[in-house]
Amino acid sequence: MTQRKTKVLNSLESLTYNDPIIDEDKNITVFVFDVGKKTWKFYDWSQITTVAAFGKYDPELMCHAHSQGSRIVLKGDVPLKDIVDPAFRASWVAEQLDLAKKQYMDGINIDIEQEVNDSSPEYDALTALVRETTEAFHSEIPGSQVTFDVAWSPKCVDRRCYNYSGIAEACDFLFVMSYDEQSQIWTQCVAAANAPYNQTLLGYEDYIRMGISPGKLVMGVPWYGYDYTCIDLLEDRVCTLPKVPFRGAPCSDAAGRQIPYGAIMKQVNGSISGSQWDEEQQAPYYNYRDPAGRFHQVWYDDPRSISAKAAYARDRGLRGIGMWNGNSLDYSGGPEAQKETEEMWQALKP
Repeated sequence: MTQRKTKVLNSLESLTYNDPIIDEDKNITVFVFDVGKKTWKFYDWSQITTVAAFGKYDPELMCHAHSQGSRIVLKGDVPLKDIVDPAFRASWVAEQLDLAKKQYMDGINIDIEQEVNDSSPEYDALTALVRETTEAFHSEIPGSQVTFDVAWSPKCVDRRCYNYSGIAEACDFLFVMSYDEQSQIWTQCVAAANAPYNQTLLGYEDYIRMGISPGKLVMGVPWYGYDYTCIDLLEDRVCTLPKVPFRGAPCSDAAGRQIPYGAIMKQVNGSISGSQWDEEQQAPYYNYRDPAGRFHQVWYDDPRSISAKAAYARDRGLRGIGMWNGNSLDYSGGPEAQKETEEMWQALKP
């Protein structure tokens, strides 16, 4: 293990930004989104390189992350209409930098996820915002990290037509959100995998063909699934959905609801089908019937589907892997829950 600060365990006031926090023995990036509460106490910290704190600020989490040689970074979001003004961008960057210093954070994860037309003023302004944020953080907080969240594909998913290659160059790396891949369903309105294997990998190949280095891409995987109420369940396999349009598409995963992996594990064994495996999409699913007699189909990712994608990330030379979100597992401590939780963490390193 390389030299790093440990004084943070004793006092927040003792922390200074002289050296990067990160433990360089962790040779691949494992990027964890945390949305609050205290489940972080049960994470596999031997793997984690960065925690993106998307919940309420928790100084105990910050201290623990640093003690484990892990970075902890802010969430950065801003209305895109405002960033066209260079003065607004400068003010926003200064505010984020000041907050990071006050909270002893090690960078920022910019999570915008708003529509951008490639001919609009916001197109260049967004790239400028990322570049200016990176320059400021790297200058003021040595060893800090600035990252940007992108959709599973660069092909204007959900009308996010960003300057992907420019943004990748402007920050440390992109976190690719390889989930919610049914947000726009242009074919049959049926339930399908949240992150089907071939479609997920195609997204990375598209980013790489744009000239973005694989080392600038971190694969995001879902630790949650979608529960769909079926209009019809045909031959226990095809679940037809009501049409819920989204950004031009006639159908979307908004017809379902998100459900965390921990809850899925509590439900699947009592379902009418048990866990089934779809060979084409390389993903599990199951069917159940609710008290009102309606059929549901749940699609999710498990250690098998995640391991396959993690193997691709390793073999293709991606920077690493991460998940939305670390809180989604069952950390209650029972033997079965503990086994399922450990398997999900282990799936990140095939």
